[in-house]
Amino acid sequence: QVQLVESGGGLVQPGGSLRLSCAASRNFFSCNPMGWYRQAPGKQRELVASIMSGGTANYSDSVKGRFTISRDNAKNTVSLQMNSLKPEDTAVYYCNCRLLRTDFWGQGTQVTVSS
Repeated sequence: QVQLVESGGGLVQPGGSLRLSCAASRNFFSCNPMGWYRQAPGKQRELVASIMSGGTANYSDSVKGRFTISRDNAKNTVSLQMNSLKPEDTAVYYCNCRLLRTDFWGQGTQVTVSS
């Protein structure tokens, strides 16, 4: 089992920045990949970014060049730096750990981009 706790969401104006963090209770290095997903009202949950234990990262086209995912295997954390935020980035963001073939999820953190 892996417990994930997200932090860092909030309200930001368009063009602004936010940093999300996710702390894992255990087995962090075995989470491969770690990822961030998001779900907007009325839409399906979608992958935002993921990162392997060795550091290889993958991004959705909608955030490429604006968001950066990183992980600290020593601190059991994964972060998502979000720059140049747009209203369409508004969603609940979820931290994900894929451990073998099982997905573990955090409780989600709300990100709202609005003027």
